[in-house]
Amino acid sequence: MTKARALKKTLPLFMLAIPGLLYFLINSYLPMFGVFIAFKDVNYAKGIFGSDWIGFDNFTFLFQTKDAWIMTRNTLFYNLVFIALGTVFSIMIAIFMAELLKKVYAKLFMSGLILPNLISMVVLSMLVFAFLNADSGFVNKSILAPLGLPEISWYTESKYWPYILVFIQIWKTAGYGSIVYFASIAGIDKSIYEAAKIDGAGKIRQIRTITLPLLKPTVIILVLMSLGRIFNSDFGLFYQVPMNSGALYSTTQTIDTYVYRALMQLNDIGMSAAAGLYQSIVGFALVVIVNAIVRKVSPENALF
Repeated sequence: MTKARALKKTLPLFMLAIPGLLYFLINSYLPMFGVFIAFKDVNYAKGIFGSDWIGFDNFTFLFQTKDAWIMTRNTLFYNLVFIALGTVFSIMIAIFMAELLKKVYAKLFMSGLILPNLISMVVLSMLVFAFLNADSGFVNKSILAPLGLPEISWYTESKYWPYILVFIQIWKTAGYGSIVYFASIAGIDKSIYEAAKIDGAGKIRQIRTITLPLLKPTVIILVLMSLGRIFNSDFGLFYQVPMNSGALYSTTQTIDTYVYRALMQLNDIGMSAAAGLYQSIVGFALVVIVNAIVRKVSPENALF
C-alpha cells in the first residue's frame, strides 16, 4: 500500500519528465550508436556498416589540418568568455530584478530581457546585417560617416568579430540565464536580510555578504554544466551571423561549423564524426576534472 501511494504521488512528476527524457534519448543517447563512423572510411557504395575500418586515421587527418588549431582555439576561447561574462551579467541582472521594490516591474523587465533569447539566429543575422552592411548599414551610414570616420567592411575584417560575437551572445542569453539566479535569490530566507539591516548593513554589503555567498552552489552547478559543452558552439551564432564569410574563418571557425562544412562541402562523414566525438570526449573529461577539483575544495557543492 505504501508503494502504491508513493507511485501515485510521484507519477505526475514522471509524466512531466517524459518530454525531457524523450528529448535526451532521441538527441543525445541514440546518436551514440553512430560513434563507430569516426573510425571508418565511409563509402556509400559499401554502406556505413560495410565501409572499411581505418582506426584513428580520421582523427590524425583532422589534427594535421591547419584548421585544427584555429577551430579548437576559437571554440575554447569563445566559450570561456561566454561562461565568464554570461555568469557575471546573469547574476547582475538577477540581483537588480530582486532589488526592485515592485515585483510587477521586475516581471515586466524580466520578460523584456528574456525576449532576445526567443529570436531566431536567422532573424538575428538579418538584424546584424542591417547594422553592419558595408553599403547601407546603420553603423557605416549613420554613425561613422557623420563623424567623418572611414567606413568599415565588416564582413571582410575578422579582427572586429570576436567583440561582435561576444556582444551578441551576452545580449541574447544573459537575460534568460538570469532566471535561475533570480529564483535562487527569491528562495533566500528574508530574515537573514532583516538581521543584516538591524546590524547596519547596506544593500551593497548585503549583496556581498549574503546574496553572492548563497548563490555559490547555483553558480558552481551551472558552470559545471556549461563546461560540459565548452567544446560545442552555437552553430547559428558562428555560421549564420557572420553570413558564412570565408574572410572571417580565422575568428568564426569553430568545431561545429567545421563539422558542418566537412559534411556539406567535403562530404566527409568520417571526419565529421571524428570531430564530434572529439568534442564529446573533451567535454566529458573537463566536467569530471573540474567536478573533482570542486569536490576536493568544497564537497557540498560538487555536482556528483
